[in-house]
Amino acid sequence: MKYRFTLLICCFASLSLWSQDQHFSQFFASPLTLNPALTGAFDGKYRLATIYRDQWGNITDVPFRTFGSAIDLRFPVTLGERSGSDAFGGGIQFFSDKVPSFDFSTTQMQLSLAYHKALSRSNDQFLSVGFQAGIVQKNLNYENLNFDDQFNGTNAFAEPTEEVLPGNNFSYLDFAAGINYTYAPAGKPGIFAGVAISHFSQPQLSFFYDKRNTTQRGFDELHIKYTAYLSGQVPIGERVAIHPRAMAHLQGPHVAAHVGTNFRFLLDGSKGTAIHLGAWGRSVRDEAWRVGLESVVGMLGLEFSNVLLGLSYDANVNPLVFNGRQQSAFEISLAYLGSFVNESVLCPRF
Repeated sequence: MKYRFTLLICCFASLSLWSQDQHFSQFFASPLTLNPALTGAFDGKYRLATIYRDQWGNITDVPFRTFGSAIDLRFPVTLGERSGSDAFGGGIQFFSDKVPSFDFSTTQMQLSLAYHKALSRSNDQFLSVGFQAGIVQKNLNYENLNFDDQFNGTNAFAEPTEEVLPGNNFSYLDFAAGINYTYAPAGKPGIFAGVAISHFSQPQLSFFYDKRNTTQRGFDELHIKYTAYLSGQVPIGERVAIHPRAMAHLQGPHVAAHVGTNFRFLLDGSKGTAIHLGAWGRSVRDEAWRVGLESVVGMLGLEFSNVLLGLSYDANVNPLVFNGRQQSAFEISLAYLGSFVNESVLCPRF
């Protein structure tokens, strides 16, 4: 009973006034989730990307699972009879987040558009703007929930319940916008910086919400989320590069900050084979305005020409434990760059 109650609290906590978004530790491996201005921010014609996050598997029988996949394309802009360096980006993203024990799920589909304005003739400096629109659906299976009046007095929750329950699903429209700046000359120090704003329509999140009841308005709104990031590219010789990064989310009373570094080791320049090793920490501020280090993340990334594979592990360091076990998370990402052109980096890869 204690175990099921704990999971139920976790489930409904995501619907509260202080609700936060899902997040990925490999945030650059899911660029359309991070900033719509990164749609089409790569040197090729199309990108297929998928990412999977497995969370709390060591403290629950069935872990919380988050899955995202996207495809985005880059279209060079033709100016008269010549092609310029400007480009359009277009993409579609699917996302699914699930708490299996109660079959509580969030599913969304989003369309993204971006324009990349070249700021240099060498095609290594861009200013990008992007917009995203989509639909989100939340669903809860009541068959997996038990209530006190269902207990038969001996050993089972077999009786009918008198609880008055709302509909088990609802949906809403969601929007995001952002800008991104890239300066990444080949073989020289570069910089990537961007800001994004999500949920500026502030949709309602409660299963109990009735739009006809004006007293409910504003009570269960999803907070606007602000995201800012800064990453660098610092070559050390011909085969090693350092990629320091920092990223922060602000959503209502919640703040999350990521700071760390990736190292890229080029193994074979002709085949585009490289290894990434990285580590960073994530600090958070919760609704009680307490600030502390939440997790330490380690990452291994592999490049095989136009294929990118990333593996990461979150080791939680805060005091949230269950049955003496600390929570943790595992992520795997995979991306394929179609018609890959060269080593130009318009967006960090992991």
